[in-house]
Amino acid sequence: MKRLPLIAPNPPRLSEHLDALRRVEASGVFSNNGPEVRAFEAGVTEALFGGHGACLAVGNATLGLMLAIRHASGMRTGGLNPKQGTLALMPALTFAATAQAAAWAGLTPLICDIDPDDWAACALEEERLLARHGERVGVVVPYATFGNAIDLERYVYFQQRYGVGVVVDAASSLGTLDDAGLGFGACAPFAVVHSMHATKTFAVGEGGLIHSADVDLIATLRSMGNFGFEGSRNATLPGINAKLPEITAIIAQAKLAEIDSVADHRAALEQAYRAALPGFQFQSVSGQRRAMQFMPVLLPERLAHHRDSIVESIEASGVGCGRYFSPHLGEQPWFQATAVIEPTPVADKIAGRMLTLPITDAMSVDDARRAAAALADACAAILRPLDRRASVRGPGAAVASVIVIGGGPAGTAMLTAATKRGLLPDFAASGLMVIERSGAIGGGRLGRYAITSDSTAQTFLTAVRDNTHPELARLVNHPAGRAVAAHIDALGVPLTEVGPLLRATGDRLTDIVRANGGVVLTGHEALGVRRVGEGVWSVQLRRLSDGHVFDQLARNIVVATGGHQPLDRLATQRVAGGQLADLASGRLIQSDDVLTVGGFEKVADILTGKRNPRIAVIGGSTSALTTIALLLKRQPGLPLGAGAITLLHRRPLRPFYHSVEAAHAEGFTDFGPDDICPVSGFVYRLAGFRLEARDLVLRMLRVDGRAPDPRVALHRIAGDDDAAARTIIEEADLVIAALGYRPIAVPIADRDGLPIPLAAQDGKPMVDRHCRIVDGDGAPIAGLYGLGLAAGFVPWGPLGGEPSFSGQANGLWLWQNDVGLMIVDQVMASQVMAAA
Repeated sequence: MKRLPLIAPNPPRLSEHLDALRRVEASGVFSNNGPEVRAFEAGVTEALFGGHGACLAVGNATLGLMLAIRHASGMRTGGLNPKQGTLALMPALTFAATAQAAAWAGLTPLICDIDPDDWAACALEEERLLARHGERVGVVVPYATFGNAIDLERYVYFQQRYGVGVVVDAASSLGTLDDAGLGFGACAPFAVVHSMHATKTFAVGEGGLIHSADVDLIATLRSMGNFGFEGSRNATLPGINAKLPEITAIIAQAKLAEIDSVADHRAALEQAYRAALPGFQFQSVSGQRRAMQFMPVLLPERLAHHRDSIVESIEASGVGCGRYFSPHLGEQPWFQATAVIEPTPVADKIAGRMLTLPITDAMSVDDARRAAAALADACAAILRPLDRRASVRGPGAAVASVIVIGGGPAGTAMLTAATKRGLLPDFAASGLMVIERSGAIGGGRLGRYAITSDSTAQTFLTAVRDNTHPELARLVNHPAGRAVAAHIDALGVPLTEVGPLLRATGDRLTDIVRANGGVVLTGHEALGVRRVGEGVWSVQLRRLSDGHVFDQLARNIVVATGGHQPLDRLATQRVAGGQLADLASGRLIQSDDVLTVGGFEKVADILTGKRNPRIAVIGGSTSALTTIALLLKRQPGLPLGAGAITLLHRRPLRPFYHSVEAAHAEGFTDFGPDDICPVSGFVYRLAGFRLEARDLVLRMLRVDGRAPDPRVALHRIAGDDDAAARTIIEEADLVIAALGYRPIAVPIADRDGLPIPLAAQDGKPMVDRHCRIVDGDGAPIAGLYGLGLAAGFVPWGPLGGEPSFSGQANGLWLWQNDVGLMIVDQVMASQVMAAA
């Protein structure tokens, strides 16, 4: 049986162009945009774009994007020089070259979410970001996703309404026809950039094409692509060498002669795929025909975490299979570190379910059907055993043993804790159900933070190393595990690299749970919990894909929804005797806004034009110190002078030490017997700062002769009459509130439907020492447990901790070990009692 490669374009027939090839060889002219290049440009303008506008052939599409973006980003300033810090707005689901080209043009990518149907940039998100960022958006770079003929009138409107530049990345679209039957972008007044790479439908090996209905624009880009020369060897424009070789232009002319038949054939293959896979989700398509590079298709949501094994099965049957574009831009480390990334829940879900099947010139319709069958068979092989399990409790089924609301780091940490004692299979079989809003469990929002963890790399790896489940133990050698291991000797791990390991762990945990009769419901959210009988709760669930609402019964509920920084808290917060909102006077943001990806750029935006900005950070938590560390180390940095950042805190700042001896060795003696953990011997085990935050505290306290950072000042708030603290806040250009986190609420009601008052609603801990959720009087509510950020748990007894500690302890290691097992043991014990 012949193998179907993912991408295998046919070379063009060159026999009729041998004379032209010989002329080029004899002349020695290979790359100066000579007659063959101009002939191709004229030919493609006439043949594909109906004679509208003009074309510029370039060495490759990335060079074309760089030229066009560099030019378009200067529109607001009336020239070719973009303003410093200009943003390039683009969708998450596109190739890395789109964002890289913007960066090389001197812009910062601003990555937004996509439309769930056509997978192009979400129109509402684009307009929201244009309104929010105003003139900071220098160019919009939509992607014609997978060769689709996207709506260009929207971008004409954006250009006119917002004065913003527009460049369309149409890398896969050369050969696509719009609704009028013209080549995609024929009448566009801005640059539309196509690729002629070997992997594309219009394949010449390497090359690109810029088309626009604006002939003058093409003329300018032509000069920019020739070192910025306009009529002489004298640079008058920004420029690079982007010229297409003459010999490539001859190949392109041959390809142009056959592109209609090639594109029509590939369109027929697309239709064969759609007919053969009626149960799968495809992209919504516009236009009369699109130039198909490959066939994108989405896996069913319940199979998303099986994608790797499905790909292996498909390829084992002799069919090539890819994952374009997964990970999407917002999930790639370089852009997480350098771009401004908006929340992308749709792109996360689409990219996580994406597979691409082959479409090539050599394939037949029967080949497409065979490839479709390989996908369907691979999925069915996984679905059949899942559907056979009578013990699986689906929506509306019998009473579950326990429902875990939230499949982020805390919810999955409890499952990881169970694996360490070999309990997860039995726990799942007893009737476990995990509810998660996103398309997979494990990662939550952790990977969206642009900071370093306050846990070591070793902490993250111990969750899987030597685990009783081989599929978890192997994650140590998974690319995500190796990425974390690379930071073993560092002060923490970038959370953008922790996220992939947690997601991979979540995928394996999902397999274990489902294989043993448990349920993992992704794409669902819990609307509320209500007591319906003695020892029985009902959770109202909503399926996000279609809004369907249903109820699920359970004997135990674990709330692991995480924490947030509620805005309404700022309205009532008092600092040094004054209302924080009044003292900050419109200059107030929360630390979470700074710490997430894109937060630093938000700060830089707020402080634009401030030559010597003053920043006040309020709080003595890890998030406060981490915020300062982020502001100090990011490059390019803020113009911070001496004392630019002031930390206002109430309690003393305490560093963590592994032992009394280690503290004394550095001359640190500011602790007593109650500050030492009786179990571990650690000094300030719970209250002390660790890793990067600890390093900053040690410097600011001048411990062991360390030199403080001159850009940072400390001010311990003396009380309500601290006029100096109020002055610092009033005079700051930016005030960052790092006041900790509150639990994300899940409404809980009694049998009569009336809300049950909870301690957490009054700012008290959500749980008691056994992780049981407590009511307003501090009494535990039978069958309700809480875990994770802002739950308020305080270690005790064999868990250790210094007697002097007050507050809450949040740590992945605790959740993955003693705390997670504490809940598992209680739930399983309640099952034994119920059975008796």
